[in-house]
Amino acid sequence: MSHLLLARHGQSVSNAIRRFQGSQDVELSELGARQAEALARVLQSRPVAAVYTSPLARARRTAEIAAAGTNVPVTPVEDLRELCLGEWEGRTVEEIRALPGDPYAQWVRDPVACLPPGGEPLAEVQARVVRAVDEIARAHPDGEQALVVCHGGVISAYLAHCLGLPLSSIWRLTVSNGSLTEVRPPRVHSVNNTQHLVGVMADIALGYPTPTPRAP
Repeated sequence: MSHLLLARHGQSVSNAIRRFQGSQDVELSELGARQAEALARVLQSRPVAAVYTSPLARARRTAEIAAAGTNVPVTPVEDLRELCLGEWEGRTVEEIRALPGDPYAQWVRDPVACLPPGGEPLAEVQARVVRAVDEIARAHPDGEQALVVCHGGVISAYLAHCLGLPLSSIWRLTVSNGSLTEVRPPRVHSVNNTQHLVGVMADIALGYPTPTPRAP
């Protein structure tokens, strides 16, 4: 059985200012780089056989920093990219909340029914993510540990699949920047572990939506 460490990328410059990024290519902030360095320290005591990443810059750079002390190459996987947020990308939470009817609040309550204009349907996101993670798991069948660096929406969609949760409730799952979620597919062992971020300002306030407004 494979053992996967699902890491959300470190804080990006857009996370830091509550700006929706989705499928946009955005770099890490200074804090995000430190969070990636904390992941590297985890790998010193928990060696991995492989490192996979979303092709987006914030995830790719997190993976590169995390794997720097290993001899393991970083392999990009297209289907690990973050969900596309359509017309919301590049706009802040506050800008979306100021629109008639507060579409952000509607999206938090039911992201399936209240999709951002031009956004990627969550069912399609979940299908490609499950396909990608399952393929990674099959490549490491005998207890090998692999690091998978991706995004809050990606990890939440995969957890909903494993836990049998409806996609409409995925924002109830907290996935912080730089956090680790451990799975032995399809079993979930831990979610949103940030112990390694103590002293690195674990970013628990800037992630995917919960009752406190946040920006992906």
